[in-house]
Amino acid sequence: MPDRRNRLTFAVLATGVALYGLLQSLLAPVLPTVQQHLHTSQNTVTWVITSYLVAASVFTPIMGRVGDMIGKRRILILSFACLAVGLLLAAVATSIGVMIVARVIQGLGGGLLPLAFGVIRDDFPPARVAGAIGALSALLGAGVGAGLVLAGPIENHLGYAWLFLVPMLIGAIGTVAAYLVLPESPGRLPGRIGWPAVLLLTGWLVALLIGVSQAPSWGWLSVEVLGLIALAAVLAAIWVVVETRSEYPLIDMRMMRIPAVWTSNVVALLLGVGLYAAFAFIPQFVQTPPVNGYGFGASVTESGLMTVPQAIAVFVIGLLASGLARRFGAKRLVTTGATIVVVPFLILAFAHSEKWEIVLATGLLGVGIGLVFATLPNIIVGAVPPEQTGVATGMNANIRNIGGAIGTAAVSTIVTSTVQSDGFATEAGYRWGFTMLAITSGITVIACLLIPVAHATPPPQPAAATEAAPAR
Repeated sequence: MPDRRNRLTFAVLATGVALYGLLQSLLAPVLPTVQQHLHTSQNTVTWVITSYLVAASVFTPIMGRVGDMIGKRRILILSFACLAVGLLLAAVATSIGVMIVARVIQGLGGGLLPLAFGVIRDDFPPARVAGAIGALSALLGAGVGAGLVLAGPIENHLGYAWLFLVPMLIGAIGTVAAYLVLPESPGRLPGRIGWPAVLLLTGWLVALLIGVSQAPSWGWLSVEVLGLIALAAVLAAIWVVVETRSEYPLIDMRMMRIPAVWTSNVVALLLGVGLYAAFAFIPQFVQTPPVNGYGFGASVTESGLMTVPQAIAVFVIGLLASGLARRFGAKRLVTTGATIVVVPFLILAFAHSEKWEIVLATGLLGVGIGLVFATLPNIIVGAVPPEQTGVATGMNANIRNIGGAIGTAAVSTIVTSTVQSDGFATEAGYRWGFTMLAITSGITVIACLLIPVAHATPPPQPAAATEAAPAR
């Protein structure tokens, strides 16, 4: 019976994590369609992506912390429901303002990821925790890859509204299944929500992410961007002081200083730079008409198909990661993955005249990303107390999103600086952009070496701790 319950629990969590990943990338390839449908400008439509990123980044650690306090099951159900409601609102939106509100509501679903990891740690036998977390990480990556692949076919064969209605149906089913299946958390993190800390965390994240995301269009040295980044730095410093002095911090600064935690966060930040920039710019590159001296003139559907190896590799490697970590050690696995990531960016920078080169690059990128992101959560879970699993893994996911915003903005600045009169960037712009990502990935390898071996694999929870947990 426990095995059956665990299988049902995992199925529900897997659905939520894959759906969250899907929504991170589904709209990126079809932004021109969204722009046309909502009668808005090219600059304004980018807020469809930015608003989701900001909302998810703000609410992921908050939802993780609240789940640790009042019960992960309740907040998981709420996260599922927010995804479904936000998607339904997006499907019927007739203005960019309503669409942005819908995307913010969807961002509340960011709590699915850390809370899913927490439920796994709470409810699964210790021997199965690492494998289940690795599988969820694999499904997250596969969901992001699936968004790039499915966007074109859904738009072409079902219509614009179904870009939202298909995932909405999944979210609605997931909400009901979560209510019926998920177990209640066995323990609670004591304390209360410190609203000053919530407001400060929200403030510096919003200022930083909006400043960085809009830098390519506003200018990195513009008063607006520099002002937002400076505001983010000030609010972040105040936030750290408030959290350090708080009896019940939203994010425990002592936890954030654990070597396995802060090094994993640095790796997530740096690798997020390349991951999200690749999602944004590989499709743009292959969709460019060959008359520009590069590109393949691919359709949205064709460009998505060229990234299929990435999605498959992330999924397969993620399933194998826990076994590989037990054999070789998690630190070695993460370092190997980061090293592999350097190669596809070099291929994209200097060998991109044939389609097979793009396919090879995306496949290798999937292998490297799969090794790293399926292993990092287990390193963190093994280093923090069970009652802090949600907030710790939520903050790691949040930091990865910050890295993604920085990387996407940086590459966008490089690429768009070479835009020609026909609206397409030069080949040199992409070459320099992908070269920057290769260099960043090389720095990531160095960061991986800082991860302590002592927390390479999550230790089993002692029987005494399990017995002491309050009954459900």
